[in-house]
Amino acid sequence: MPGEEIGLRNQLRARWRAQPQERRWAVTVTLQVLLAILFFFMDHALGYATLVIAALLWLRKLSDLQRLVVELVLVAALAYPQPSLAIALAIVFAVFWMPSSYRRWLLPLAALLTAVAYPFFFDRMFTIPVFGPFPDIATGVYMVVFIMMAVGLNMVVGYAGLLDLGYVAFYATGAYTTAWFASLQFPHRTIHFGAIGLFPSNLPGIHITIWLLLPLAGIFTALCGILIGLPTLRLRGDYLAIVTLGFGEILPQVAKNGQSLFGFNLTNGPNGITPLDSPGFGNHLSSWTGGFLPSNYLTCCKAHLLGHAVTSADVFFWTALLLLIFTVFCSIRLRDSRLGRAWVAIREDETAAAAMGIPLMRTKTWAYASGAFFGGLAGAYYAAFKSATFPGDFFFNISVFILCMVILGGMGNIWGVMIGAAFLAYLNQEGLANTGAWINTNIHFFGHHPNIDVPLYASGIYGAIILIVMLFRPEGLLPSRRVAAELHEGVHDEPLYDATHAG
Repeated sequence: MPGEEIGLRNQLRARWRAQPQERRWAVTVTLQVLLAILFFFMDHALGYATLVIAALLWLRKLSDLQRLVVELVLVAALAYPQPSLAIALAIVFAVFWMPSSYRRWLLPLAALLTAVAYPFFFDRMFTIPVFGPFPDIATGVYMVVFIMMAVGLNMVVGYAGLLDLGYVAFYATGAYTTAWFASLQFPHRTIHFGAIGLFPSNLPGIHITIWLLLPLAGIFTALCGILIGLPTLRLRGDYLAIVTLGFGEILPQVAKNGQSLFGFNLTNGPNGITPLDSPGFGNHLSSWTGGFLPSNYLTCCKAHLLGHAVTSADVFFWTALLLLIFTVFCSIRLRDSRLGRAWVAIREDETAAAAMGIPLMRTKTWAYASGAFFGGLAGAYYAAFKSATFPGDFFFNISVFILCMVILGGMGNIWGVMIGAAFLAYLNQEGLANTGAWINTNIHFFGHHPNIDVPLYASGIYGAIILIVMLFRPEGLLPSRRVAAELHEGVHDEPLYDATHAG
């Protein structure tokens, strides 16, 4: 029937919204207070955090004056026990009080400035209940790299609607491109071009500056993306996923067994390729800029800014942010271009898109190439950061992991994908270990501590997160408007005249 809610989730939501507003508010407040009390006995910080989150959720239901009073009270209450949290909330409140016309660009600007300044204040931030301290800078580099890959995969899955289960192949291709041309992997050749920090100066192998290898890795990976995409251009749905899955399994095996590929050592097998040359700008360019551009990322840094000693990890982090800005900029421009609109048309209805004159083969190929370019760029930079690349870094679960980031954040929405990628990458690198330490410290049954190694259950935890998201918010945390409308409203087609009367 028209207007009838379909699905258990929508039916429960409709029944809840049919209740009087006062009753809904009373039940909600009661549950929030009970939950805060329960958490308080487990961990005082967790109980306070529940109350703070509940207060933030209630802000949008208040009038402007009431919201301002609550915000001031909340910041004042947190100023002494958690000054860093009070400052963070004050900044967020100030941004959201701006007019919507300014907020559209002020919010990304504030997020960018916060990320750039992160190395200066991360060790002074408050401790997050359950998850522990804020991530360190090395974890920040890991998070930014995976955000880049998630944004790249979003072009393929979110924009064009092509389910790619082999994205790890592009990540591996970019990493090995850097490893081949910035290491001792091919000692029978001695080629130097712009590399820094080599000792001795006639070190064998191919050594090309990382700043040339990054675009080279992206272009080479884009070509590989085209080759991988060509056999899938006429496939849809499950068949497309199976073929991309096959490519995602083939390339890691090539990396693992490539120490004798037709008698040639291409990947050095399970031992991987290490060490890799360090990024840097050389002594001349560093001196010309007064040390602003470091000569060698691994041997810098001696600068002190705002009482903070700049480290090598800081420089890697800032460079990763620049690459992420470039990735996001290209993704936005592609989304709003004629090509991006063609991708969305193919995602919505491939047959209708072809009927409207969109060249399916060429448009899909551009989607694979664009997504592969940024996956290769991220892999190349992360290999330079680790100064190594190993075949164990490129198994199939990485493809699923990146796809989960896109699904969690909201397919098609760049900002949602970035948030989902940052959260899952943090969990994978630090969050699960910190959570396990908190559980083993604070949870006990009749005096017995569980002593659970939470990272061992990472795959199950990620699966549970995606399952919960699919059940209660299938469009993701921050979905695009089109996807959210489709999943919430559905397609209410009127039945054909003949079918209506025949029934």
